[in-house]
Amino acid sequence: MKTSVTYKDSGVDIEAGDELVNRIKPFAKKTVRPEVLAGIGGFGAMFEISKKYNNPVLVSGTDGVGTKLKLAFTLNRHDTVGIDLVAMSVNDILVQGAEPLFFLDYFACGSLNVDVATDVIKGIALGCKESLCSLIGGETAEMPSMYPHGEYDLAGFAVGVVEKNNIIDGSQIKPGHVIIGLASSGFHSNGYSLIRKIIELTKLDLNSKYSDNETWADAIMKPTQLYVKPILELISKVSVYGMSHITGGGITGNLPRVFNSQVTAKVNLNKLPQIKLFEWIKKNANLDDEQMLQTFNCGIGYVVVVESKDVAQTMSIIESHNIKSYILGEVILRNNNPDIVYC
Repeated sequence: MKTSVTYKDSGVDIEAGDELVNRIKPFAKKTVRPEVLAGIGGFGAMFEISKKYNNPVLVSGTDGVGTKLKLAFTLNRHDTVGIDLVAMSVNDILVQGAEPLFFLDYFACGSLNVDVATDVIKGIALGCKESLCSLIGGETAEMPSMYPHGEYDLAGFAVGVVEKNNIIDGSQIKPGHVIIGLASSGFHSNGYSLIRKIIELTKLDLNSKYSDNETWADAIMKPTQLYVKPILELISKVSVYGMSHITGGGITGNLPRVFNSQVTAKVNLNKLPQIKLFEWIKKNANLDDEQMLQTFNCGIGYVVVVESKDVAQTMSIIESHNIKSYILGEVILRNNNPDIVYC
């Protein structure tokens, strides 16, 4: 009689997957909003749009964490990349004024390590809770031979809602409006292929001191700043004409996306924060200002455009959430100017 070959023999452990679901349910439960009708465990999650919206428009976004995961594998740090995953999507949909409602994740690996996956999804749940949205479902895919041992990949999907009349699209931005930057927490989740290359070339000891309270590993792996709470408060109190999430492509690639065809930005480079992390990568990668601004957030993770009369209130609201803010410049007529005028 031939011996049967089980799914586990092929490298897929169904019991481990079931254990992971049981472990993450309590974390997901802490993120549940009243609108959730059915979440983790079913074939599909259900979410009811609140009756407070008269003409609701759904806004969606999806993203990953990129090669920052490679450092997570090397350092065996898996508890913060889930926050990165949430932040990259919810910060994106926030730009149009959307309140994040729910989030779904996709965790793919060659062989499921339940402890590692639990750490990752705990981070996702933490990011969702901080973003006021529900972790409503997801997928764990165990695919032997698809991924090297000990590695995994992440993707996430966020859905938010905004009143149609309150969509922020940049169409009303005018010359004289002020550009305010919100501080980033570090590299966020962009530029890590270059960052890892410079770590290798400089033989940087990631366990060495970056500051009194942090190692270089702490600083480089710091999760992406979540901007949901300050921005939702801001747009409820101040007229915001445009917003930009500074991700891949840096300030140069992302700030112009918020402007209509009549205007552009005049940004004072001296107003950007001076941060050791960015000075380190600039020096060791031998990048000029233009290359830095096209690759990294350079200390500014999010931008809002407001009227000059609202600058003080805007900065006060942002800083009440323990996020520094900076007046970066102003909006000018486009005429023959480039997408951004740096001065």
